[in-house]
Amino acid sequence: MKEFTVKSADTLKNFTDNTYPQGSFYFSALLKKRDVRVNGVRVGGDVPLAAGDRVTYYTTPAQEEKQAFRVLYQDENVLVADKESGVNSEAVYAVLSASAPCFFIHRLDRNTQGLMIFGKTQAAADCLLSAFRTRRVTKIYHAVCAGVFPKESAVLTAYLKKNAGDAFVKISDRPAGEKIVTEYRILGRARGLNFVEVTLHTGKTHQIRAHLAHIGCPVLGDTKYGDRAVNARCRRTRQCLAAKKLILHAGGVLAYLDGREFVSAFDVFAPFSENQP
Repeated sequence: MKEFTVKSADTLKNFTDNTYPQGSFYFSALLKKRDVRVNGVRVGGDVPLAAGDRVTYYTTPAQEEKQAFRVLYQDENVLVADKESGVNSEAVYAVLSASAPCFFIHRLDRNTQGLMIFGKTQAAADCLLSAFRTRRVTKIYHAVCAGVFPKESAVLTAYLKKNAGDAFVKISDRPAGEKIVTEYRILGRARGLNFVEVTLHTGKTHQIRAHLAHIGCPVLGDTKYGDRAVNARCRRTRQCLAAKKLILHAGGVLAYLDGREFVSAFDVFAPFSENQP
């Protein structure tokens, strides 16, 4: 059993997704069994919440043991987490900040797995935020993609425009919106799919997913920008995308970590390699 107090108006679903990863994993099952209570009253569906409401989840020990992330590295200044797919970045932050001071620096899409870094002090957080803002953090992703890439490697430039109403972005080759730069390199191929290393030179909403789809090579499993037929054939409903490597060049109080490479344990290529059944 886990209980939380709501800080501001929200819905039960959104509050759960951003607060309690295990509750988010099993949200439908918990509601079906009416194992969620709001102010002591069992609920069977999504309901509005107000500040001060108490939400109690009657999760089983097995459900509570499901990992939402692993701590890859930490010291007195920073913590690097390896996030599971299907977990909101906000929920990782909520778990970490519940036990010790923690500062939210950047986020990953819910269904993207891999590395996130958090500040543990205000000075470290300021240093990290400055480094991300001035592109002194190298972010490398691994993606499984469909389609035929025009080259084995390239640095792509385009323009991204966000539609906040439906959380969707559009990519254009003409100046319209924010300029984005996405670098890719083909690492291998199998089963008609491409194993791709992507380096972000800008970090905009859905940049990798939308930019690769724009050139006809969508990320496998992407239900927003992807190829539905290929997703169905490969039985993938979550994007095969991982924030694989993070390299800091932050300087300041984090100068001792400059050049340090953090590597995610997640391998999105493994299920599609030729030696897999």
